[in-house]
Amino acid sequence: LGVDSDNDPAFINAHLLRYCEEKKLNFSRCRPYHKNDQAYVEQKNWTAVRKLIGYDRYESQESLEILEAIYADWELYLNFFQPIRKVVAKEKVGRKVRKRYDQAQSSYHRVIASPDVDEGVKERLREVYRALDPVLLRGKVEEKLAKLRRLHG
Repeated sequence: LGVDSDNDPAFINAHLLRYCEEKKLNFSRCRPYHKNDQAYVEQKNWTAVRKLIGYDRYESQESLEILEAIYADWELYLNFFQPIRKVVAKEKVGRKVRKRYDQAQSSYHRVIASPDVDEGVKERLREVYRALDPVLLRGKVEEKLAKLRRLHG
């Protein structure tokens, strides 16, 4: 439906604005100097991107192709096999906030358990899941990361 961008000038530029206009996407940005407006996204940037790839800048076409291949496998690995916990309750005790979490599950298992998701979608996801091997996926990611580092290093 839209793009809610960070205020960093690297994100707010003519290319992004033009893309949003072409795709008829609402373009907004978070409030200046409120770094926690994007806390969930920033957390995922760390766990899904920076922790894996790091902070190096890759600019070649070959790097782009390797990164796309890494992310294709990494997305499957994270969504189908990495369990995450969700906050189910928050309770303020004095000055502290105590959080209670549910049982850790992968995104795949959460979708399968959801009554709001169409059975056809669930069956397609089950087929993908049955075809995957987490050890092989992780190995492919590591192999491509080594190739990216050799190219960059």
